[in-house]
Amino acid sequence: MSKELRKRLALEYHAKGRPGKIEVISTKEAKTQHDLSLAYSPGVAEPCKAIRQNAEAVYKYTAKGNLVAVISNGTSVLGLGDIGPEAGKPVMEGKAVLFKVFADIDVFDIEIDEKDPEKFVQIVRSLEPTFGGINLEDIKAPECFYIEAALRSSMKIPVMHDDQHGTAIISSAALLNALALQGKSLDAVKIVINGAGAAAMACVQLYEALGAKSGHIIMFDKEGVLYKGRPGLDEIKKRFANATNKNLTLAEAMKGADVFVGLSAAKTVTPAMVKSMGKRPVVFALANPDPEISWDEANAVRKDIIMATGRTDYPNQVNNVLGFPYIFRGALDVRATGINEEMKMAAVKALADLAKTPVPDIVTLAYGERNMVFGPRYIIPKPLDPRLISTVSPAVAKAAIESGVARHVIEDWEKYKIELDGRLGNDNQLFRVIGTKARKDPRRVVFAEADNERILKAAQIVLDENIAYPILLGEEQRIAAIARENGIDLEGMVVINPRSDTWSKIRDEYAALYFKKRQRRGVNYYEASKSMKDRIRFACMMVSAGDADAVIGGLTRNYPDTVKPALEIVGTESGVDKIAGMYIVVTKKGPLFLADTTVNFNPTAEELANITLLTAKEIKIFGITPHIALLSYSNFGTSDGAEAKLVRKTRELLKQMSPDLIVDGEMQGIIAFNKEILKENFPFSELVDKDVNTLIFPNLSAGNIAYNLLQEMAGFDTIGPVLLGLDKPVHVLQLGSSVRTIVNMVQIAVVDAQQKSPRNNNGRSGKDHPWWGKS
Repeated sequence: MSKELRKRLALEYHAKGRPGKIEVISTKEAKTQHDLSLAYSPGVAEPCKAIRQNAEAVYKYTAKGNLVAVISNGTSVLGLGDIGPEAGKPVMEGKAVLFKVFADIDVFDIEIDEKDPEKFVQIVRSLEPTFGGINLEDIKAPECFYIEAALRSSMKIPVMHDDQHGTAIISSAALLNALALQGKSLDAVKIVINGAGAAAMACVQLYEALGAKSGHIIMFDKEGVLYKGRPGLDEIKKRFANATNKNLTLAEAMKGADVFVGLSAAKTVTPAMVKSMGKRPVVFALANPDPEISWDEANAVRKDIIMATGRTDYPNQVNNVLGFPYIFRGALDVRATGINEEMKMAAVKALADLAKTPVPDIVTLAYGERNMVFGPRYIIPKPLDPRLISTVSPAVAKAAIESGVARHVIEDWEKYKIELDGRLGNDNQLFRVIGTKARKDPRRVVFAEADNERILKAAQIVLDENIAYPILLGEEQRIAAIARENGIDLEGMVVINPRSDTWSKIRDEYAALYFKKRQRRGVNYYEASKSMKDRIRFACMMVSAGDADAVIGGLTRNYPDTVKPALEIVGTESGVDKIAGMYIVVTKKGPLFLADTTVNFNPTAEELANITLLTAKEIKIFGITPHIALLSYSNFGTSDGAEAKLVRKTRELLKQMSPDLIVDGEMQGIIAFNKEILKENFPFSELVDKDVNTLIFPNLSAGNIAYNLLQEMAGFDTIGPVLLGLDKPVHVLQLGSSVRTIVNMVQIAVVDAQQKSPRNNNGRSGKDHPWWGKS
């Protein structure tokens, strides 16, 4: 992706709709005069008086207990340096998003225009009544050390500078596991650390707390080695200034070393330096975005190495998101007065132990691995592991209680873990999981209407993120002009104009194949040849012939004009008589799957049962267990109307066809989502203790109206329609789909293609087909 396009997309992302990335939403009803009289005057006086009498009541009557401040003065923002508080605000909002997504913690970002450490401390200290915790961010060293220490000693809420301690905690967990696999002990190994900034100093202190000997550690900063007697070192650095030779080089220090940890800059370590290390070395090259030495270079010279980086595209990613959301979650839930060493050590051990346990299918699915097992390529949990919140947070909370800094004691730990899992909804990371799986095995995706700005932007994104290999259909000059206007780089994409004479040979081959398919269905050869100039038909023939893996279309044409060619050319899966359309509604509680929303007007009970099975099959591909409600106006026989009977019969058929499927009905929509009503009135239902995530509608009108209302009135994002039952993936975009929606549809199409067909080569050469070899 060109820098210009990346810049444009990033600015559009932050500016579109409501500017920025966060908003405040009321957690209480505030619609009537009565509601408002409770939310504000006069009713609000009552919690004020209660808190006045007992300060701890602030956790009962306000949001303090789930509210963290992300605070910065913008003096060390990412790799941008001292850019000031306003310019750092987008980063702080981004950190707020991560807190919410991974641990359901609410955040106010606060940017302070103050570089004087003492004044900064005074400002932050005055905020203690408002927040349950303080996350310090992007504050330059050495001021960050003083600021954190001063705040921790003077405040009675958790305070943590994540730039220091996040990396330390995650790398410590990885180091413990790596050394265990290499058969080495932390107290005996020789460690070389390149970098002596905030993160590096926090790392070395935590390694020491875990058992490393300070005398076994050699550190370097940008001025060279930390040696005994070197002027200008602070007290912490002096403790690790172990070198006796002030001219010692990094290459010399690494000879025979057991561990190298890089928190410095790209390409500061050579393969020869790694080769010179001791037997069974551990190398953590954590500089971002480019490590001190690449994974491939290091592994090429040492087969006995265990390596980690900060990158997502290689095993063993040391990522701070494995730590800070869950550490603060545990600290907040016991109202800890601080984050002490015991809590950090508990997080380290919880992460290290989690990596040794069997990995859930949803994680292996997300990362495209057949079997993810503790070993050299898996020493630390993956960021998308849903067990993190219910593993790390309880460990931190227990440590807070046992070390005496908790003001609230958790008695029922199993209940607490269930509550933690419930905070994130049911697999609310659906598209992160789907995207990661798509990247493991990208496929060739044909965009039938590529002469469109949004399509080209989406194509650029899926190519750059290694999700798919785009094939663009349209007039070459027009596509090139749109690309130039929008800073889109077409390199790596194939552009095909089905109307051009350049593609006449392929068009004739497709026409012959299409004629063979439809010659007894009213299509003559002339019509078959002519129809191959239609882009959606050409795209479908590419997939049918094995020259592409999936089709994305429908952005600028009517829905039937895309579905009909797909049915005629691609056809249905074996055993499927009718296809169906499914929408994915992205809700706060997790994804909700709706069917049939686009194809079958008034299905029979048999057809509705098959629609349900197709839907369930697709949901399982995403690593989710479908919990299905068959909807009606009737509840379990309360009506004998024709439609109620049809839905009732559908359930009977499903139990015969797939006895293990979790499905029930007929039921009204309110019953599906209100567990109390369901349990009280229909305790026999197999959905009593389940979170419904799939709705099957009795007819097309009901399904179509429902998804439109959810999209427009409730404001939920909807993805679809996802066509179910076709032999190869052909997915239809809604009119006006955003770039993000198109990218999501491509991810689904790629995952579908991975499931529907293995890679295949029909014998045509790359010369005949420039797009060949892309999968």
